[in-house]
Amino acid sequence: MDNTEIQFTQLLQERGITLTAEQLEQFDLYYKELVSWNKKMNLTGITEREQVYTKHFYDSISLAFFLNINEINNLADVGSGAGFPGIPLKICFPHLKLTIIDSLSKRISFLQHVCTTLKLTDVQLIHGRAEDIARQFKHRDAYDLVTARAVARLSLLNEFCLPFTRKDGVFAAMKGSDPSEELSEAKYSLKELRAQLGKVESFSLPVEGSARHIVIIRKTGATPAKYPRKAGIPAKTPLIK
Repeated sequence: MDNTEIQFTQLLQERGITLTAEQLEQFDLYYKELVSWNKKMNLTGITEREQVYTKHFYDSISLAFFLNINEINNLADVGSGAGFPGIPLKICFPHLKLTIIDSLSKRISFLQHVCTTLKLTDVQLIHGRAEDIARQFKHRDAYDLVTARAVARLSLLNEFCLPFTRKDGVFAAMKGSDPSEELSEAKYSLKELRAQLGKVESFSLPVEGSARHIVIIRKTGATPAKYPRKAGIPAKTPLIK
């Protein structure tokens, strides 16, 4: 193990997550494929090894510091980009049935390659817009946990993600800076989409100390038939009053 892996392992152990040699190998392969593919398509602006392990891998896994992932059966990651947080969570918690939705086919191709290389099973990769996929019966109100990391403002994210979340399930929005203003703006969308704010967890990334916030939202009922609206409409006219 190099210094980056030693530090990564220790930081996760402090949070009660122990990685096997196989899981560490999967993270190493993931890092190598990310950097390799990033040369031909824009996946991330962060490519230095220690930074990727901290700002992408550790940051993704941070969800497990505040939610009991062992109790989660299926997870939908909306707008996953290069696979964050879905793939790092899947590596740490192999029992998860992971569904990733992304609107860019090139990113889906990269993720397919990663899943094959890392020998990940029970991963479903869907190319499409969240508003369209959430209208499909098998994905609607279907997931124990739905995640989105730095995708959009909360009032818009709620319409992208809550239709995937089952009643009594959780949508976790992973944010950088303090989301207080976004939360205030998102009250109407929560009401419309049958959900309520659970809590906001805060922590700092190791080494550099960047602020992180995880907004935990609980789904209280089935998604009303009119939501999500047609692709493109939520972004133009978010649910704000």
